[in-house]
Amino acid sequence: MKLWGGRFTKPTNQLVDEYTASIRFDQKLAAFDIQGSLAHVAMLAKCEIISQKDADTIAKGLKIVAEKIENEEAELTEANEDIHMNVEKLLIDEVGAVGGKLHTGRSRNDQVALDMRLYLRDALVTITELLGQLQQALYTQAQQNLDTVLPGYTHLQRAQPVLFAHHMMAYVFMFQRDMERIIDSWKRVNRSPLGAGALAGTSFVIDRHYVAEALAFDGVTENSLDSVSDRDFVVEFLADASLIITHLSRLSEELVQWSSAEFDFIELDDAFCTGSSMMPQKKNPDVPELVRGKTGRVVGHLMGMLTTLKGLPLAYNKDMQEDKEGMFDTVETLKGALALFAPMIETMHVKKEKMYEAVAKDYSNATDLADYLVVKNIPFREAHAIVGQTVLYSIEQQKYLLDLTLAEFKQFSDAIEADIYDVLAPKSVVNARNVAGGTAKNRVEEQLKQAEALLEANHTWIKEKSTILQKLTLDK
Repeated sequence: MKLWGGRFTKPTNQLVDEYTASIRFDQKLAAFDIQGSLAHVAMLAKCEIISQKDADTIAKGLKIVAEKIENEEAELTEANEDIHMNVEKLLIDEVGAVGGKLHTGRSRNDQVALDMRLYLRDALVTITELLGQLQQALYTQAQQNLDTVLPGYTHLQRAQPVLFAHHMMAYVFMFQRDMERIIDSWKRVNRSPLGAGALAGTSFVIDRHYVAEALAFDGVTENSLDSVSDRDFVVEFLADASLIITHLSRLSEELVQWSSAEFDFIELDDAFCTGSSMMPQKKNPDVPELVRGKTGRVVGHLMGMLTTLKGLPLAYNKDMQEDKEGMFDTVETLKGALALFAPMIETMHVKKEKMYEAVAKDYSNATDLADYLVVKNIPFREAHAIVGQTVLYSIEQQKYLLDLTLAEFKQFSDAIEADIYDVLAPKSVVNARNVAGGTAKNRVEEQLKQAEALLEANHTWIKEKSTILQKLTLDK
């Protein structure tokens, strides 16, 4: 007999049991389900809805059940549908009928909403920790390469030289936005829905705020209908995760390109590459390639969740069981990618000479020749045309701009003098971009200083939230 089977005259079809059961995946919520139940039963006793003796018996039984599940000594079955019913069945087996009092004043609808928030809250702390480690690795590479010049690209064509440190800092700030989005989402995740019941609340005089405080929530959700049907926090996480892995994918693409013989700008450590079963010379950047490939998987989970929610009336519907697998998979996919990326970036070998050689053998200093002519009082549009003709001539002569003689330069403009060679030198071109956020060395140093403060603030937030969650675990 199922725990809810009193109204039914026959057992459910086995195919229905198999199709509707969620225990295969929602068992990930076991520790959080029990954590919430411990707070709930303490509240029931505090409000004198059940006796303190019964509450103590239930709490003791829940802790035994938690230990058995953790040690894989408990049998979780599809017959009991989900983690909530499995835990309750195991509890009743452990302490007897008194275990049935645990569900007083709550529904699986508000219970699962609580479990999901507890799970996601824990995942957000882990993800921010890993994201911070990646930012630190990028920051360190920037610090170590303040004098390394790299070709900058638009349309994957060489455009203007930049410092490699500048390029690394672009990703530091990109991931900082991701960090800030996750941190901001915490206030929407960290509210307790327990007490909303199935949809309308409960007739028992419970204390929702007591449970919220016991579980370190910032408060309770405001409306019972919304409480059990809201999955905005899941969608928001999936959207944030999609952006994070999209940013990882962009960086992955560059690592794959830079590792090729055609670029040869970096070499990834052997520990983060694989070989070929046929070609013994191969060293493949499989980690960034696979991260790039998994981007579609995460974005797909976001699209799936949005599509699931789009036609649902209030309040809870069975469709919402589809909220878990995508979220669980996204958490694991993102954690796996971030855990690999930080040490991969940290151990990456930067081929400074190859980068400089690439910059010295292109026309990415052409804009500086145009700017030079503008300083000589030539209108920019005219200067642009002069430089275009100069570049065309250089290509025909199989030369770069710095290879031209002064006489050759003067074919196109008498305004060009001998100081042009200093102006067009790669490091001069880089340091000429001396504007806030630019690639000049002193401006990149400013970015490093800005980032240092941001990373420290991130670390403080992560430490604070980790301490709160760790204390909850110890108290449990």
